[in-house]
Amino acid sequence: MNFILKMAWRDTRASRRRLLLFSLAIVLGVAALVAVGSVRDNLRLAIEQQTKSLLGADLTVNSRTEFPEDAAKHFATLGEDRAREISFNSMLIVPREGGPTRLVQVRAIEGEFPFYGDFDTEPAGARASLRDGMNAVLEESLMVQFGLKAGDSVRLGTAIFTVAGGLRAIPGEAAAVTQMAPRVFVPLATVGGTGLLKQGSLSRHRLYFKFPEKFDVQALERDLRERFREHRFGYDTVEERKRELGQSIQNVNAFLSLVGFASLFLGAIGVASAIHAHIRQKIPTVAMLRCLGATARTALAIYLVQGLSLGLIGATLGALLGLGVQMALPMLVNEFLPFTFELAVSWGALFRGLGAGVVVSVLFALLPLLEVRRVSPLLTLRSAYVAAPGRDLWQLGLLVVIGCLVFGFAWWQTGRLQWGLGFSGALLVSFGVLAGLARVVSWLARRFTPRGLPYAWRQGVANLHRPNNRTLLLLVSLGLGTFLMMTLYLSRDTLIGQLRVVGGGDRPNLMLFDIQDDQVEPLKKLLADNGAPVRQHAPIITMRIASVKGRATGDILKEKDSRVPAWTLRREYRSTYRRALTDSEKVTAGTFTGRVTDEPEVVPVSMDENLARDLQVALGDEIVFDVQGVPVKAKVDSLRQVDWRRMQANFFLVFPEGALEAAPKFHIMALRVADATQSARVQQAVVRDHPNVSAIDLALIIRTIDGVYTKASFVVEFLALFTVITGGIVLAGAVLIGRSQRVRESVLLRTLGATKAQVNRIMFAEYLALGTLAAAVGAVLAVGANWALAWQVFQVKWTAPSAGVLLGGWAVVSALTVLTGWISNRGICDHPPLAVLREET
Repeated sequence: MNFILKMAWRDTRASRRRLLLFSLAIVLGVAALVAVGSVRDNLRLAIEQQTKSLLGADLTVNSRTEFPEDAAKHFATLGEDRAREISFNSMLIVPREGGPTRLVQVRAIEGEFPFYGDFDTEPAGARASLRDGMNAVLEESLMVQFGLKAGDSVRLGTAIFTVAGGLRAIPGEAAAVTQMAPRVFVPLATVGGTGLLKQGSLSRHRLYFKFPEKFDVQALERDLRERFREHRFGYDTVEERKRELGQSIQNVNAFLSLVGFASLFLGAIGVASAIHAHIRQKIPTVAMLRCLGATARTALAIYLVQGLSLGLIGATLGALLGLGVQMALPMLVNEFLPFTFELAVSWGALFRGLGAGVVVSVLFALLPLLEVRRVSPLLTLRSAYVAAPGRDLWQLGLLVVIGCLVFGFAWWQTGRLQWGLGFSGALLVSFGVLAGLARVVSWLARRFTPRGLPYAWRQGVANLHRPNNRTLLLLVSLGLGTFLMMTLYLSRDTLIGQLRVVGGGDRPNLMLFDIQDDQVEPLKKLLADNGAPVRQHAPIITMRIASVKGRATGDILKEKDSRVPAWTLRREYRSTYRRALTDSEKVTAGTFTGRVTDEPEVVPVSMDENLARDLQVALGDEIVFDVQGVPVKAKVDSLRQVDWRRMQANFFLVFPEGALEAAPKFHIMALRVADATQSARVQQAVVRDHPNVSAIDLALIIRTIDGVYTKASFVVEFLALFTVITGGIVLAGAVLIGRSQRVRESVLLRTLGATKAQVNRIMFAEYLALGTLAAAVGAVLAVGANWALAWQVFQVKWTAPSAGVLLGGWAVVSALTVLTGWISNRGICDHPPLAVLREET
């Protein structure tokens, strides 16, 4: 063993720099694994430690209407402490000359909510002012925007409130969520004098409860659901909030898993490439050792020690780098989480990353190292000697072990058997496709090399099938690298695409809502007088589903094996009626009915196709809607595809005119203003004459969402950067593998009369063929993997990537392959021919 260790160290003297360079691949792979694993552990720990403050209470009950008397009486008997809240949107006005307006979320509160966590304000103690009086606590960002301070006045509806302070944080709500409609807290007793809440106004009523420490809140929730089933209240507990939060960050965890998976196995490919290149250069040394009496096992042990050392050093450096990276990640994601995300070193993630890095490095390094056992002493006499090919059972067994390792690691990373099978299966399919392509390319290059090509190009193509060719290794390495990198890039686009908003052009950019029937015509006239006529107008009727295909929703919800999502049956739908479709809708099945007469017994309705799929209904199926106490029979007359990203009023359900006009409703209107000045003037005029009407400045919302989008993009791109850099190193390593072989070939070509330019063109042709083929196949495989990830993992609608993205990725990988080949092979034509020719004598 002493000889093995000494020989392993001495043998690295001429190649330490190159080996350390290649170890960067596993360094970055382990760094990404440690960083993302630590973030996941910290998120899980934060959720567990801050369970109570995730909700601020033990139980929350909410309703779209005021609680009925029987329910209110029962709720009054529950809990040690109770709080009550009514929330609605309204326009806040700063009462000064040309004072600004802003849509806000008014939260009128009574009681000591939150019971857990801090109601953080500046100055401290401003929460106490909400017990009585005309006081308000505003979102701190709102105070900064309007230059307000404690003691200033603001107007909500017809009432003037004194600003008591600025809100910094409240349990259970992320800062990014409040940017579109900042929160304003006022005492509940003051709402009656504002004129903001009228019959039919859109508002939400909440009750908050605190119970003794060991009280069974889950059992109480089940009892309340059954007791008040007909009212369909919404319920929220700490346990449910934890589950919902876990689901909301599920895509983030899935993406983090993909980053760790891709980065580590790209690093493993890099290590395998490095060891392969190293062993190819050390074959004469191995042959000499065999001549001096060393056994094949001893030779293998020498280079296995080198591979183990390479993996251990790379994994250690990667783990340290991962710890450094995790310091920055909490700052990047804190704004998107409804709780404080504090940094803590996750030793579990550290040791998992370290162990995974070493194990993966050794197993992937063993694959090329097993060739050392087959090196013949005859190579000391004849460098061109090639051992007879044969099936190596050890290599086959190692491939099986690596396959099991890939599956086990994917399962471990994702925590789901299905995802583990998908990740490892995609990698296995990609490997098989690329290996098969390599053999096809070699066969085609041997059989169909065009005679009309210039000599250099014929020679470059012929290199794809000659003995000692690197077609299989390069195509697999380059293709897998391209596949993993582009899969990650396309998945990043899939995730960020959920935040993108379609707007701009000549579309409406100001929306008014909560308009009552008697305000429609006066408001239209007011808007026209201010140069902003109504572009879109839609009445909105709230309703619930009472039965589907003759089965009551309560019965469907009780079925344990029901495949209908509960939210589709429990939610309150805001539907409309109109004569025609909008430009954000397209009929995909059936015929849209825009008007009916004589109040038909069964009303035709148009349904969003995704909702129809969830409800498991088809054309002609009957649904009974509870329209505020009145049953309305309807049948699915058409299915629509709705572009929900459009910043305009979109609906799950659209009824024809002539069916719901008599139902209680409110209206929304959309208009277009030229600039911010006209927008402010219109909003001020509307709020002055109709204080209950709220306005949404879509331009402001788009800017807000763009800000969130930019920050989220940065987080995702920051994580994906590890994989991109690792992939670049792997691509470079794959190209560098054959440098020693190319030196010999170039010298022989120069001896036979080839010029430097011809040799360079030969290499250019070979690298161009390999790079373009590998990149193309890798890109196609990535599209398939992205589709599967969107469908199975992220559970979002898949959008085909643009041709520009795919062509760009293909061009970048192809160019990187050629450029790396050119850089790595500079100077190979400068080797003296005699040094190479002596090896053959």
